[in-house]
Amino acid sequence: MAQIDARLSTGMAGLDSVFRGLIPGDNIVWQVDAVEDYRAFLEPYGRSAARIGQPLVYFRFARHEPLLGPDSGAAIHQLDPAEGFEAFLTEIHRVIEEVGHGGFYVFDCLTDLAVDWHSDQMLGNFFMLTCPYLFDVEAVAYFALLRHHHAPVATQAITETAQVVVDVFRKDGQLYIHPQKVQQRYSPTMYMLHAWRGESFVPVVQSPLISEILMAAHRRAAGGGMRSLGHWERTFLDADELLAHGDAAVDQTPEYAELFGRLLRMIISRDERVLALAQRYLTLSDVVAIGKRMLGTGLIGGKAVGMLLARAIIARSDAELGRRLEPHDSFYIGSDVFYTFLVRNGIWWVRQRQKDAQSFLEGSERARQGVIRGSFPDTIRDQFSEMLDYFGQSPIIVRSSSLLEDNFGNAFAGKYESVFCVNQGSREKRLEDFTSAVRTIYASAMSEKALSYRARRGLLDRDEQMALLVQRVSGAMYGRLYYPQVAGVGFSVNPYVWNESIDPAAGMIRLVFGLGTRAVDRADDDYTRVVALNAPQLRPESHFDKARQYAQRKVDVLDLEANQLVSGRFEDVARTSPELPLDLLASRDTELEQRAAGAGREGVFSWWLTFDRLLTATGFAADVRRMLRLLHEAYDYPVDVEFTANFFEGDQPRVNLLQCRPLQVKGGGSIVDPPADIPETGRVLEAHGAVIGQSRRAIVDRLIYVSPRAYGQLPVADRYSIARLIGRLAHLPEQRPPENILLVGPGRWGTTTPSLGVPVSFGEINTVSALCEVVAMRDGLVPDVSLGTHFFSDLVETDILYLALFPAREGNRLNAELIESWPSRLTDLLPGAAQWADVVRVIDAPDLAGQPLILHANSLSQRVLCYLGPAAPAPQAPAASQRRPGRA
Repeated sequence: MAQIDARLSTGMAGLDSVFRGLIPGDNIVWQVDAVEDYRAFLEPYGRSAARIGQPLVYFRFARHEPLLGPDSGAAIHQLDPAEGFEAFLTEIHRVIEEVGHGGFYVFDCLTDLAVDWHSDQMLGNFFMLTCPYLFDVEAVAYFALLRHHHAPVATQAITETAQVVVDVFRKDGQLYIHPQKVQQRYSPTMYMLHAWRGESFVPVVQSPLISEILMAAHRRAAGGGMRSLGHWERTFLDADELLAHGDAAVDQTPEYAELFGRLLRMIISRDERVLALAQRYLTLSDVVAIGKRMLGTGLIGGKAVGMLLARAIIARSDAELGRRLEPHDSFYIGSDVFYTFLVRNGIWWVRQRQKDAQSFLEGSERARQGVIRGSFPDTIRDQFSEMLDYFGQSPIIVRSSSLLEDNFGNAFAGKYESVFCVNQGSREKRLEDFTSAVRTIYASAMSEKALSYRARRGLLDRDEQMALLVQRVSGAMYGRLYYPQVAGVGFSVNPYVWNESIDPAAGMIRLVFGLGTRAVDRADDDYTRVVALNAPQLRPESHFDKARQYAQRKVDVLDLEANQLVSGRFEDVARTSPELPLDLLASRDTELEQRAAGAGREGVFSWWLTFDRLLTATGFAADVRRMLRLLHEAYDYPVDVEFTANFFEGDQPRVNLLQCRPLQVKGGGSIVDPPADIPETGRVLEAHGAVIGQSRRAIVDRLIYVSPRAYGQLPVADRYSIARLIGRLAHLPEQRPPENILLVGPGRWGTTTPSLGVPVSFGEINTVSALCEVVAMRDGLVPDVSLGTHFFSDLVETDILYLALFPAREGNRLNAELIESWPSRLTDLLPGAAQWADVVRVIDAPDLAGQPLILHANSLSQRVLCYLGPAAPAPQAPAASQRRPGRA
């Protein structure tokens, strides 16, 4: 047990007597009605520090007048809470570490922190992280709180963590103190009201005076109640009252503008571009409605904001189109809940060490395990339960919605988890499943994939709190199954132009039947329907047999009895769903029906997914095209969306916009055409269509080539070996690494199914400048390209040029013979890789007889050409008069 140190003092003998002395590590919290009442205790405290030679440290961050001046002898550290919780906390802890053992500390009034962070919860978290740190270095610290300005979530955390908590009252110019907590000390009069008289603090024993002082303090509190509203609740209450009593022109008043701006920064974003959109398309009523569906406090994160903004943009730009959107009743788990979870479960300091770019992965697995085992405060669990009571047994999806996610420049596509909760079983079971889903997403914020992404983009030191979006799964029950009829992703600019009649500005969508998981993160040998919205009837396949071959066969659905997400055959799902409008989603194979009839077979399933009538006989394609155009214009930037569509009544579907974010593609710019006289023998590859990325002309320093023919013959285990080999080649520790690497190979890169392509992770190839997917591996298998997948999003947002090359199409060519004639450096760079020399070739520019390898890509004309340029002229020997002395 810590002992009282006779050297330590508040500077007032009478106050020391009330506390029975000070103990090293005491954090003393003064709860006051005015900052001036706190200031009264600081001068003697500073003199005490000087008397015993202890450093006096003052943290200045609040709006009130400074508590200590330059002549106080204090080291004054000016801080800005608006820079964010993590930055603020890190700077304070840096100073404490610098001071070392001991020290006397003064903090400005903490109440302003709750205002700056819009959160009493975060104020409590700050104190719970800072007070123990000061305790460990055996410092003494003074803090102040304005009484009745904070919710219990802050005051309880502070009271439980501090060693000493004192109420300060003023009556008729006289100050009184009323200790509420003095840890490890006791006296018969310690917790009585004391009057400050001269050098003494005298217990007040007359009951009328005690009652008068304490009752006056509570009358001054808002509403006169014992429980106070925090900054969060008061702000929403003010907004409610303004909306309830305002007239039609209330939105023109300064009060409206101030409250609206404050609430946007509290729950929507602090990014100025996002705030500009929110100011334009949301209203104060919208924001108040969001607040009523929040669990905890804080920001709702990028994914939730994108969804809400997209809906508001459409509704305010085209009211009729807005009415055709499926309504949503989402909930939002505020970002403060994430930080609170980390603090309460002892994970915060591990996360803080992840800011170091040199060691950010150290301890990440331990942190993830701590998150998986962590628990939530009862107040949060109660809110989870109330939300689940609202949803009943409807399936829901818990989606990551971090602060940086889906913003301009940072998509975080696929970096964080989203978890379906089928939401079946007892109330206790559903709550446990839900909390497990939340922990899973929180843990994904500590994953190597997410941390590496942040490191690559210089985001390790940015506040990255994890908010959550909880959505009812769009769709309906079909027996024991639950799913939407149509799901997909859409782009406001179509980067996949396989036919000259396609208008890139019209946008494109990628459709699946069932849950949209197959549209963004497919993992098996299956296909989706890619639709150019200005020509929805066009297909990349040339004829009926090909179209059927590349149709979707597997469906992701929720199995209500099994309480989990499952994959099944389209035929099986359709047979158990007689209510489906099959004729809108699929087409009959009449030839199959005729053959079956001729063979005497009954009950043959002849439907195959085409979405033909959905696209041509309904307004679906036109509606989605219009939505994408409106969103593109509002963002003044290309966007991509996730959506579902269902035919609940009539022949027009209801579209549910689930997500909208800026598309991370750097487009356009003028670029001259390549030379027209390039000989066929010098053309390495040529492709038309599916060219995504910024137009460019680049000299290729290294070509890494995976032979489609050789790769297609490898067993599965060897394909994984090739993927690891590619990763090593792309990250060689060379003194002068190549600036531009072109990676060419078969199938879908980044797939988890080696039969579709090369199963690399994005981190293994993130150093390349351009990636070419050769859509051929072996006879009978034409893999789907990466368009729309999370792996693809990584490529485009990091400005890696992407192109798909279809060797069987006119204007597409891969000159494999030329590539295989060049000397390969594979075994020079990786001597142990000789066994793969016929599969992987590495060609460096200096080995091409002085001819540069030029990559010429035009995203506007959807053409890319890689060719050998003319050899540079050999350098001529200088004339005799120009030679340096001593050289021949």
